[in-house]
Amino acid sequence: MSTTWKNWSKSVTARPRSVVRPWTLPALEHTVEAAIDDGRRIKAIGSGHSFTDIAVADDVQLDLSKYSGIVALDLARQQVTLRSGTKLWQIPELLADTGLALQNLGDITQQSIAGAIATSTHGTGLAFGGLASQVVGVELLTGTGETLTVSTSRNPELLDALRVTLGAFGIITSITLQLVCEYDLHTVVNRQSLSSIIQNWHGHNTRNDHFEFFWFGHDDHVLAKTSQRIPVQNQSDAARTPLTSRLLDEVITNGGLSVVCHLGRMQRSWVPWLNRVATRAWGSADRRAHWSHAFNSSRRVRFNEMEYALPFDDIPEIITELRTLFRRGQLSSTFPLEVRAAAPDTAWLASNHGRRTGYIAVHQHFAQDHREYFGRIEPIFKAAGGRPHWGKLHTLDAADLADVYPHWSGSLALRDQLDPHGIFSNPYLSRVLGT
Repeated sequence: MSTTWKNWSKSVTARPRSVVRPWTLPALEHTVEAAIDDGRRIKAIGSGHSFTDIAVADDVQLDLSKYSGIVALDLARQQVTLRSGTKLWQIPELLADTGLALQNLGDITQQSIAGAIATSTHGTGLAFGGLASQVVGVELLTGTGETLTVSTSRNPELLDALRVTLGAFGIITSITLQLVCEYDLHTVVNRQSLSSIIQNWHGHNTRNDHFEFFWFGHDDHVLAKTSQRIPVQNQSDAARTPLTSRLLDEVITNGGLSVVCHLGRMQRSWVPWLNRVATRAWGSADRRAHWSHAFNSSRRVRFNEMEYALPFDDIPEIITELRTLFRRGQLSSTFPLEVRAAAPDTAWLASNHGRRTGYIAVHQHFAQDHREYFGRIEPIFKAAGGRPHWGKLHTLDAADLADVYPHWSGSLALRDQLDPHGIFSNPYLSRVLGT
């Protein structure tokens, strides 16, 4: 019986012919082997947090939500091996009382670990790569029925090829992460002028362990967020994030934003004023929190998103160009732009491959047509040598992407070797990989 599946933003729908939910490795292996034997296509899904149709399965949908938890924990090496369906929000619970932590996280933790690394998901911090940079081992089932195990100690170059896969190289069964000693974050959020942020972009990112800012495009101010890593404080997690702070975050970030989006859809001419109101209403914060929940932000207002990885040094110029378009009335959105940074990575298909990277993410309420807004911005990102986030909306195809990824041809050759019959393919992968 066919089941309808939708992603988080409700922008993508799929009706797979069958859905399989394995919770053991033998069951997972049997599912992939059966698909190969029967000549069927199979796609694994995580949490549906990709805005593209990268996870769409029109034949066999492999739901890994039950395939989660720790496979192995090596305290001496500070490494953990996780089943691929493990959600990011589950990892802090699994590491509780070990004294260990993930090196970095993004602001949403609903994704599965396999889905997050496959799409080059990232947080912020110029000294830190994306989630894929924390991967030191991967095990996956290939399209020929083999189990492939790679690690930094045995075959580091192959691991670089497989740390970001787009789901095109096989079904990941487990992932080994390099951990660090646990830490707290001291985070300060305040309102600053956009001009000051542009002028001090380099300094903000080099002085702080983590830096990002949120900019409602019609306003001349932004919400800047800086975080420093500090030793763990010996008190309960709940005490480190005051209840009033959490309530304010929920009321302003979600309730207030929802109202702003609703009013902006009612009357587009109100959007500039609403942008300014939103920036002032967001307020400021100064808090200390354990790593396990310091990165995470609640995102209850649904949206569609486009995000590009851009040369770090070009961010001020690009933001300046976008500011001009907002001032001319050529761009408009009730959602803020989010700007972050990351260290270079060696993973072949990582969006931050080979260069210090600045990320600019643009959003539009899920009930609004995003195409005009995204369509005006994307050419600017593309002209700057931008690489799109694999799980977020973009219009690039294989010809475009070959120009911005040095290992593009090698990635395609490896994909042909591991999945010669295209059983893990779908229309999105055909567009971006060209095969």
